[in-house]
Amino acid sequence: MPNVLSRMMLFGLLTAATGVACGQSYPAKPIRIVTSNAGSGNDLVARILAQGVTGPLGQPVIVDNRASAVVAGEVVSRAPADGYTLLFYGNSLWLLPLMRSSVPYDTLRDFAPITMASSAPSVLTVHPSLPVESVRELIALAKARPGQLNDGSPAVGTSTHLAAELFKFMAGVNIVRVPYKGGAGALNDLLAGHIQLAFVITTVAVPHVKSQRLRALGITSPAPSPQFPDLPTIAATGLPGYESLALAGLLAPSRTPDAVIRRLNQEFLKVMALADVKERFQALGVETAGSTPEQFTATINSEITRWGEVIRKAGIRDE
Repeated sequence: MPNVLSRMMLFGLLTAATGVACGQSYPAKPIRIVTSNAGSGNDLVARILAQGVTGPLGQPVIVDNRASAVVAGEVVSRAPADGYTLLFYGNSLWLLPLMRSSVPYDTLRDFAPITMASSAPSVLTVHPSLPVESVRELIALAKARPGQLNDGSPAVGTSTHLAAELFKFMAGVNIVRVPYKGGAGALNDLLAGHIQLAFVITTVAVPHVKSQRLRALGITSPAPSPQFPDLPTIAATGLPGYESLALAGLLAPSRTPDAVIRRLNQEFLKVMALADVKERFQALGVETAGSTPEQFTATINSEITRWGEVIRKAGIRDE
């Protein structure tokens, strides 16, 4: 028995030593971060982070753009678990499996969270011709005119689409969704008065609200945003408990050595703490949101549970 215990203790020591050595020698070659299309919000944030960690890690960090969360998720889930292929994505990565019958990865099984990186609210905007000045008035009007108001949103599962679905679900109103291929189409129709309302990302909403071409009723975050410091939250102005954020973070393939995960977490958190990085994030309409791997894991689990109920009850599918 003592010999067995001795061998187990030796194995444990050797494993720990290997992990430390791995963390100290990593990285020994370029790292790539797989994310969404070039020019997208995820892409721009990923590039800021890649640029920031390249120096401290001593290796080039390259951004690899893919067409969708499904494609990016599949690429990273099948990559070697060595810390050289990372994934930067947001809500759609872990929510699409709830809306599709088949996705080529399992979020909880196939990825090792590193850190949450960004958080971004959207703004509930209406065309000025709509006779409402607040969230409460919009809910009252929608209840008085079931099925007569339209909201516009891009692809199923995007943050603005889900923000609208959560609003309708919690408010108990029948507002008809008009789907668009992208946010620009929805915005143009909203500005023209062809649809009555839309949830719009903050940086896009600001100039149109300032010019009074759109009216902002509330922001989806739990607290006011620096982009709209005087705009109340939707939760505080008619829909208690409402919160919808576009979250994004860094993940690695599951079974990536813990020492590598910890090293990456440490370096990315240092970058996100820099004043100029915070400013660059804010210019994109997002806030830095660093976390431990455990906190990011808990956030993903919480998101899946919370949004799963909305997706099931609202019958949201993306096939």
